[in-house]
Amino acid sequence: MIKQITLELCTGNIDDCLAMIDSPVDRFELNSALELDGLTPTLHTLRTLRSYTDKPIMCMIRPHTAGFTYTEQEYRIMLEDAAEMLENGADGIVFGFLNDGHEIDKTRTAALADLAHRYHAEAVFHKAFDLVKDPFTACETLIACGIDRVLTSGTAPDALSGSPILQQLIRKYSTGIDILPGGGITAENVRTLIQNTGTNMIHFSAKSRVYQDGMYYRTDIRKTDALFRELENL
Repeated sequence: MIKQITLELCTGNIDDCLAMIDSPVDRFELNSALELDGLTPTLHTLRTLRSYTDKPIMCMIRPHTAGFTYTEQEYRIMLEDAAEMLENGADGIVFGFLNDGHEIDKTRTAALADLAHRYHAEAVFHKAFDLVKDPFTACETLIACGIDRVLTSGTAPDALSGSPILQQLIRKYSTGIDILPGGGITAENVRTLIQNTGTNMIHFSAKSRVYQDGMYYRTDIRKTDALFRELENL
């Protein structure tokens, strides 16, 4: 933690996680396929990371990229994936359920929140939140469902653009749910974002494209170091 700012790093592979274990990062969000905005990681990736660090690990539970409504079979698999992650050392699960009208699916959201809490872990609603029609109503719904934290860019394309909504959400709901700004946060804008929103936590990836018989993302140490330096100077 740098001056009371909790740093959550979004990663897509084990090597990037291991490279950042001794950094100021406070918490990992573990994914696979960041080039697809993050999918469920493998169980062995979680086990490997858990063997190297005691820092909290949040595991993404997302089986595909096509929206945030799921068939009954997909939902059952998500429940099973979440349970396996929690049984193998995950400190929380990250997921998002919407209905066809882009409102929070209360039943499924509450079910996964309950599952996480049975393992004394956190339930995090991801950026599916940014598709809802009314973020304030949606935030109240998430609180009622037992969600501990929501990752959001304030319903805007990036967190800096969404600063006005983020500020309102933090001021109104932070005693009931953690509002975690994420989306396009860099060394160049992190200080402005913190000043504009009053947040005490950020989610970032600091990723760069890598081409090797195809494109994928890797954590860029130059970008993480630059962000850490900015936060040290707050």
